[in-house]
Amino acid sequence: MASALDHVVINVLRRMDEAEALFAALGFTLTPRGRHSLGSVNHLMMADGAYLELVGVPAEGRQRQDVLDSPFGLNGLVLKTDDADETHARLARTGLAPAEPVAFSRPVTIDGVETEARFRTVRLAPGRFPAGRVYFCQHLTPELVWRPEWLGHPNRFLGLSRVEVTSAAPATDAAAYAVAANATAEQTCGDLRVTLPDFVIDVVPGDRARFATLELVFDGLDAIGERARATPGAEWSETRTGSGAKLALPAFDLVLACRSAR
Repeated sequence: MASALDHVVINVLRRMDEAEALFAALGFTLTPRGRHSLGSVNHLMMADGAYLELVGVPAEGRQRQDVLDSPFGLNGLVLKTDDADETHARLARTGLAPAEPVAFSRPVTIDGVETEARFRTVRLAPGRFPAGRVYFCQHLTPELVWRPEWLGHPNRFLGLSRVEVTSAAPATDAAAYAVAANATAEQTCGDLRVTLPDFVIDVVPGDRARFATLELVFDGLDAIGERARATPGAEWSETRTGSGAKLALPAFDLVLACRSAR
C-alpha cells in the first residue's frame, strides 16, 4: 500500500514571527510555538489527516542546519510511517540510500502540564529530490499532535489534497516519488501523477525543480476569501466558476490553491 502523507513543510527560516502573524490573520488556528531538540521552531495547522507546518530556526541558540540549507517557502513533503526502522530498510532496498533514523522531540503543554512530543524520521538525500526535502515521520506520541482544540479553524480549513511539483526531468522525478512512497506514477493529461491515500503529487515540466503549488481544502471558500482580501500581503483570486481560488503569499514565495469540499 502506498504511504500516506503526514504533513507538508513551509520553511520560513528566521521569519517565524511574521509567518505566524500572517497565517493567523488568514484564519488558521496555529499550535503554540514548538522548539525541537534538533534546533528548529515550528507552528502547526492541524487537520484530521495530514497537516501544514511552518518551520524555522530560533534567533538564538542551536540552529538546525538542514532547515538553514533548505529552500525558502514550500519545501518539504513528509510521508507517514509507523516504523522508521522498517521504512529505512525498505528504502535502502530500493537504492534511495536513506539516512539512518533520527530521534528528536519538542515540549508540549497540555492542560497546564508540560510533556514531550517525540518523533523518529528517515530522510532521503536532498539531491535525489531537487524540488525539496522528502522524508518519513513516525509519531511516537500522536495524541500530543492531533488535539481537538487545534483542529477547528476560523477559515474552515479541512486539509491538504495535492501538490504540483515542477521538474526539468518529470519522468525521473515522478518515478523517484513513486518509489519512495511505494506507489506508481501514472500519466494524466500529459503530466505525471503519484497517488497516495487522500493526496496526489503531480509532476509537471518546468524550468526549475520546486514545490510550486499546494492545494488546500476548505469547508467553503467564503471565510478564507474574506480573510485573504483583508490581509496585507495576501493576494486572492477566484476562478470564473467560483469553485476554486488561488492564494498567493509573495513574502514567503507561496502559491496555495484553495478548493471547497462542497
